[in-house]
Amino acid sequence: MQIYLCNDLQEYIKQSGVGRAIEHQQMALTEENIFYTLTGEEPYDIIHINTIFPQSYLKAKKAKRAGKPVVFHAHSTIEDFRNSYFFANALASLFGWWIKKCYASADLVLTPSAYSKSLIEGYGIDVPIEVISNGIDLSYWRSTDEETLLFRKKYGIAPDEKLILSVGLQIKRKGILDFVEMAKRLPDYQFIWFGHTGKNLLPKEVVEAIETELSNLQFPGYIERDELRVAYQACDLYVFLTHEETEGIVLLEALASKTNTLVRDIPVFTPSYTHEETIYKGRSIDHFVELGQAIIEGEVPSLVDAGYGKVSEKSIQNVGKQLKNFYQQLMPVNLVP
Repeated sequence: MQIYLCNDLQEYIKQSGVGRAIEHQQMALTEENIFYTLTGEEPYDIIHINTIFPQSYLKAKKAKRAGKPVVFHAHSTIEDFRNSYFFANALASLFGWWIKKCYASADLVLTPSAYSKSLIEGYGIDVPIEVISNGIDLSYWRSTDEETLLFRKKYGIAPDEKLILSVGLQIKRKGILDFVEMAKRLPDYQFIWFGHTGKNLLPKEVVEAIETELSNLQFPGYIERDELRVAYQACDLYVFLTHEETEGIVLLEALASKTNTLVRDIPVFTPSYTHEETIYKGRSIDHFVELGQAIIEGEVPSLVDAGYGKVSEKSIQNVGKQLKNFYQQLMPVNLVP
């Protein structure tokens, strides 16, 4: 069994959750000793498409004509396209038409959560849809005390200062406006947002937020995965104030790092994470400020072990087993290993 992991325009998506998901798929297939190609030049039995560019759709149609099963990975929904870039809301209907066309061309649609599955089912696509986490490499998200001290020194954070971190594209949907407001309301804490989006793609209010001049707020831009590994453990609180997600790989990373975590209370987190049991959730800027302070100051119990236990269910090893099972169901009986 040989898989073509299709990831068109990788240079444009490598900093996104989709780029990270593709890396995890490669690791998962390696765990299961499943051969894969990233170019499609080698022979393959199944094409697994992660992107929704025109060439991705055309590759799906070509594979279908050749009698090869097509898997489309539904990382995107209409709902998470809205409130992203400045033109997103105006183009949401067109984007919705396009992703429906892409997903409908598949033999199987995979999506990262039960929530995103429910959204895609609502689009009226007559294709089997299965849930599979984007996965997390539990062994990777560790750092030493020396690394965290060097990280803090690099970004001008004293050892006794409290640091609040967030990671993601600098778009409204990710909660960047609330993040800046938190920094304004909590001047005694340091705030860093890692991630970058070209300002020409952002609405005025987001650009203004990024350009806010506060002594306790930094926007250093995108950092490589190995530095991010340290960042999670160098901070006192990770906040994920996103308004809409299909899963949220950065949340999995924070929980795997055993980092104190606060998220927005949105539907995608409802089935997997329980407030005050496995994670802390807030619904407004007032909640975020109040809960953030309480977590950092130790006024509420730490949930890092409970969060880690939950995210461990989404290990790369488990993802590999699930992918193998889905692929085998699509293969002709005489070709299943």
